[in-house]
Amino acid sequence: FGASLHMLKVEIGGDAQSTDGTEPSHMHYENDENYFRGYEWWLMKEAKKRNPKIKLIGLPWAFPGWIGKGENWPYDYPDVTAYYIVSWILGAKQYHDLDIDYIGIWNERAFSSKYIKLLRYTLDKRGLEQVRIIASDRLWEPISFVLLIDSELHGVVDVIGAHYPGTKTVQNALLTGKKLWSSEDYSTFNDEVGAGCWARILNQNYVNGNMTSTIAWNLVSSYYEELPFGRCGLMTAQEPWSGHYKVEAPIWITAHTTQFTQPGWSYLQVDGHLEGGGSFVALTDGLGNLTIIIETMTHNHSQCIRPRLPNFSVTPQRATFYLKGSFYMVETLQVWHSRLGFESGNSSLFQRLHPLKVWRGRFSLDLDVDEVYTLTTLKTGQKCVCQEPPPPQPFPSNYKDDFNIRNPPFSEAPNFADQTGVFEYFVNASDPGDHVFTLRQVVVQRPITWVSDADQTISIIGNFQWVNMTVTCDIYIEKQRDGGVFIAGRVDNGGIYVRRTKGVFFWVFADGTYRVTRDLAGKEILMKGLSGVRDNAWHTLTLNIQGNSASGLLNGYPLWENVTVSKPSNGWAALGTRSFEFAQFDNFHIE
Repeated sequence: FGASLHMLKVEIGGDAQSTDGTEPSHMHYENDENYFRGYEWWLMKEAKKRNPKIKLIGLPWAFPGWIGKGENWPYDYPDVTAYYIVSWILGAKQYHDLDIDYIGIWNERAFSSKYIKLLRYTLDKRGLEQVRIIASDRLWEPISFVLLIDSELHGVVDVIGAHYPGTKTVQNALLTGKKLWSSEDYSTFNDEVGAGCWARILNQNYVNGNMTSTIAWNLVSSYYEELPFGRCGLMTAQEPWSGHYKVEAPIWITAHTTQFTQPGWSYLQVDGHLEGGGSFVALTDGLGNLTIIIETMTHNHSQCIRPRLPNFSVTPQRATFYLKGSFYMVETLQVWHSRLGFESGNSSLFQRLHPLKVWRGRFSLDLDVDEVYTLTTLKTGQKCVCQEPPPPQPFPSNYKDDFNIRNPPFSEAPNFADQTGVFEYFVNASDPGDHVFTLRQVVVQRPITWVSDADQTISIIGNFQWVNMTVTCDIYIEKQRDGGVFIAGRVDNGGIYVRRTKGVFFWVFADGTYRVTRDLAGKEILMKGLSGVRDNAWHTLTLNIQGNSASGLLNGYPLWENVTVSKPSNGWAALGTRSFEFAQFDNFHIE
């Protein structure tokens, strides 16, 4: 009754930044396996509850550092990488009863033919013959050319997946005879223009580029909006503290296709270009059912974030369709309609209209611009009438977490958004009592990264608009001599830009010194001195930022004060470590 998605593609967490945060790996270290970290297992199970037939795809963006044995490259030891990926697929089945249908290679990075063949061999050896391989989640080339010249590789790759293809494919891809997918697309702000983008590419990826699947990045915007690509999901749910969410227009555009087709249906090979601009596709289940989806999106109302969209024009038109062969017998078609309102500002989304009478295999339709029609023999379409979500609320201005939870539902604490490193609930069995349950940074070797992760670890929390704040946290440095941790306020960046993060950072180090810096990198020093902090002992840090002035307390006593801070003028709170090192945090409080 909603988006009715056919497939869900998830990241295989690699402990490294993958656009808006880091997702934990199932194997932080070589001798470590845990299939209960992060949110993707939960998400896949929730998807299966709603649609037991939904297809599942796994793809890594990054890998834990041990995979590369010190090199930032996953293919030097392809047997290790294949073992790691296949372990994830086996863990999905063993611990969650999830069957992974497709597996990818390395998101938007190089592929290795040797590795892909070894991956297929490893899958088959472990009884996973049904898992299909998609490559290479980048561009059409060089994967298409390599498939044409390497028959062994051609035999093991099932789908060519390209990213942001702009509805076009290339000759070599067609020559392979493989299924062609737009395996990542959309990535556009989810207003009416985003809905127009999505409507246009859902049709035209097939009409212009022969692609039979289009996958939106991302499913739902559940990350702080000021991170990169804020609100670039099909819907928005970015306030877990209030429960507020918004079903955006792209959801109902999705329904036009997904509610009236299924994986296994076939596209009819018709020229889907309309004379007045716009496009249509027709699909059948091979059992007599027919679904036609029409879109008439204009250029300025359907621009995706990438690639650049060449000019084209769409005008109101009357389109006449002719049904032949087995479809000649169709007498009525159900009609679902959306009109994206730009000037008027009010859209009409996924409305059921009167059924359309088909006379002797023909019917006509008057099409305006910026419309979507679904005409179908299926009578199963429905639009949910759900209760209103709770009203939006800003992040609480007084927030505490003592991490005292014996069996947490997730491995990570709520509302913290890890941007480099991974921060997990931890049980300190040896602690006398004050700090049995803590939050611990657990990535101790730089991962095989996808983008330029910071050299420090950091997790952000709160409201980006915050100006004045007091952050307090108990900290425990585990790394001797050169270990260190920080708490911070007015933190201005994250995601793919995490290396350039600025703010007010209060650091203490295992050698008994402290620093106040303007940046995560620790280069712009505002103040430094001796603190007496040591490793393997608990200390309480307090950072107070008011206007242009900041001060810091250690264990409740002033350590430094009246440090002038100008930019950035606002931002999140954060905590983290000096390097990829173990450290613990407890009794976090922000006001």
